[in-house]
Amino acid sequence: MGPPLKLFKNQKYQELKRECIKDGRLFCDPTFLPENDSLFYNRLLPGKVVWKRPQDICDDPRLIVGNISNHQLIQGRLGHKPMVSAFSCLAVQESHWTKTIPNHKEQQEWDPRKLDKYAGIFRFRFWHFGEWTEVVIDDLLPTINGDLVFSFSTSMNEFWNALLEKAYAKLLGCYEALDGLTTTDIIVDFTGTLAETVDMQKGRYTELVEEKYKLFGELYKTFTKGGLICCSIESPNQEEQEVETDWGLLKGHTYTMTDIRKIRLGERLVEVFSTEKLYMVRLRNPLGRQEWSGPWSEISEEWQQLTVADRKNLGLVMSDDGEFWMSLEDFCRNFHELNVCRNVNNPIFGRKALESVVGCWTVDDDPLMNRSGGCYNNRDTFLQNPQYIFTVPEDGHKVIMSLQQKDLRTYRRMGRPDNYIIGFELFKVEMNRKFRLHHLYIQERAGTSTYIDTRTVFLSKYLKKGNYVLVPTMFQHGRTSEFLLRIFSEVPVQLRELTLDMPKMSCWNLARGYPKVVTQITVHSAEGLEKKYANETVNPYLIIKCGKEEVRSPVQKNTVHAIFDTQAIFYRRTTDIPIIVQVWNSRKFCDQFLGQVTLDADPSDCRDLKSLYLRKKGGPTAKVKQGHISFKVISSDDLTEL
Repeated sequence: MGPPLKLFKNQKYQELKRECIKDGRLFCDPTFLPENDSLFYNRLLPGKVVWKRPQDICDDPRLIVGNISNHQLIQGRLGHKPMVSAFSCLAVQESHWTKTIPNHKEQQEWDPRKLDKYAGIFRFRFWHFGEWTEVVIDDLLPTINGDLVFSFSTSMNEFWNALLEKAYAKLLGCYEALDGLTTTDIIVDFTGTLAETVDMQKGRYTELVEEKYKLFGELYKTFTKGGLICCSIESPNQEEQEVETDWGLLKGHTYTMTDIRKIRLGERLVEVFSTEKLYMVRLRNPLGRQEWSGPWSEISEEWQQLTVADRKNLGLVMSDDGEFWMSLEDFCRNFHELNVCRNVNNPIFGRKALESVVGCWTVDDDPLMNRSGGCYNNRDTFLQNPQYIFTVPEDGHKVIMSLQQKDLRTYRRMGRPDNYIIGFELFKVEMNRKFRLHHLYIQERAGTSTYIDTRTVFLSKYLKKGNYVLVPTMFQHGRTSEFLLRIFSEVPVQLRELTLDMPKMSCWNLARGYPKVVTQITVHSAEGLEKKYANETVNPYLIIKCGKEEVRSPVQKNTVHAIFDTQAIFYRRTTDIPIIVQVWNSRKFCDQFLGQVTLDADPSDCRDLKSLYLRKKGGPTAKVKQGHISFKVISSDDLTEL
C-alpha cells in the first residue's frame, strides 16, 4: 500500500471519467478553466491564445511515444527552462515518472480503436508540502497560431510533458506561478526526493583527490538507489546565458546525469589509457544539442581508441542525442553546481532514514508562547522559534537537513511575496536535554544554513555523536507561516519537537519536591590521567551524575589528555544534591575508576571555566588523585533561563 493520497480540489478521477463517458462528452475542468486567469496573473498575452485538445493539434496523439526519455523536449515560446530540465531528469528513473504519471497505459492513453472510451481527462501526482497530491485536468492546452506555447516534445504527437506542466500549473495557481521555481524545486515536487546542492568550486574536488572520489561514491550510491542528479555551469550575467564554453558546454544550462560507472579495464586497455580504473559519468542535454567536445566525447581520441565491442563491454553506451560521457576529473573541473536529489522513499534505506515534521511560525505576546523570533541576529527573541531535537547515535554520520516553507505563490494575485527569507541554526546540546533552550551559554553552534528567500534551504554535515537542536527561523521576527522540516540520515535520529520550557508540575514531582534549580555543565577535558605503568592503554570516559540521573560520554581512545566537550543539564530540588563528575578507564573486563570531582553548583557560583584535581570517592574533601578536569558549570533558580 502506497502513501496516503490527497485529492486536489477534491476531484475524483475515476468518477469524473465515468460521468464523461456515460454522457458522451469530453471533460472540461471547472476549477481550471481555459482562460487567461489560468495562464497569468496580469501579464499581457503575446498573441491570441486558443485552447486546443491534442487531437485538434495533430493526428494520432499519444501520451508517451516509445520510451519517455527518447525524445528531446522544447521549452516553447512562453515556457520555463527549469521545467524542461526537470522533465529530462524525471525521465531518467522509471520508478519516479510512473508515480508522477500513474497507470499511463491503462487509463490515460489515446486508443483510436476505443475513441468512445476517451474522456479528455488526465491525472498526475505531486509531492506537495509533504503530501502526495493527485491533480485532475482536462486536455485543453494553450496554443498560439496552432503551436503549443509552453513545453512540448520533438515527437509532435507526444503530450506527457505538456499535460504534466498544465497539472503542475493548476496545483500552483496558474502557468505564471512556475516562474522563479528552480529545477530542484520542481524535481522535489515531482518525486518527493530530498535535494542537496553541492558547490563544486567550494568543494575543491579537482585539487583534493580523496574528496573527489568520496563525491563519486556519494553520486554512485544516490543514482543506483533511484536518485536524480543534475548539474550546471555558472553564468555570471544574463548576457552569458547559453554561451558555449571552449569544450562545447552551455553556461547557465542544466544537464541531467543518466549514468555513472566505475570501470575496471582489461590488460590491453590499461596499456592504452595508463590506468586500471575509469570513473565516468554520462550526461544529457535535454535540448539535444551542444554536446561535450572534450576527452571521451564522440570526436575525442579516447573514444576512437575503443572499439564498438569495447564500449559495449564497458557499458559506455549512449541511448539518444544529447548524451555524452565525461571523466570524473573533467566533470569536477567544468561544472559549478551539482544538485543531488536522494530517493529517500527507497525501502533500501529503511523506514526511519527520513524523518519529517510540519510546523509553523506563530506570534504571541507571551515570550514563552511566541514561536516567531526571527534569525540568530535577534538574540533576545531568536530562541522563541520552534525547536527540534534529534540524536546522532555514532560519530561521523552524514545528516542532511532541509527546511521548506509553505509555497505562497497561490497568493501572488493578492500581492503577497512568493517566499520569505528563511534559514535555520544547529546547536550541539546536552546529552540529556528534554526542554527548550532559553539562552546559549555552553552550547556549540554546530552549523547554519544559508538565509535566502528560496522555497527550501538545506544543510549537509558530518556530525559527531550526541544531541542536536535545530531552530528553523524566518529572517524577520513576528511573521507567521508554515514549514516542513526533513532530516535524512542512514541511521534513525529520532526527530522530535521540544515544546515544554521546564518540567511539568504533577502530583508525583510535587510529592518528591519540584525542581528549584537548573544546572548546565560542560566538561571540556580530563588531563594528566593516571597510568599505572608506562605502556598501559588508557581509554577514558565520563559519567556525570546528579541524584539518580547520569550522563555518559563517548570513550576516548588511548590518551591521558582527553578532550570531551560533554554537556549535561539537571533540574534539582536543592543544591544539597551535588553534581558528581567521574572519570573512568574503559577496559575489556572491568572498568577502572580514575577519579571524580564533586560540585555544589550554586546559582551564585562563578560561571567561568574552572579546573579541579580529581579525587577519590567520598566528596570534595576526599584524597586527591592524579589528573584534573576542566569544566564550566552554570546554575540558575530561574528554570527558564538555560
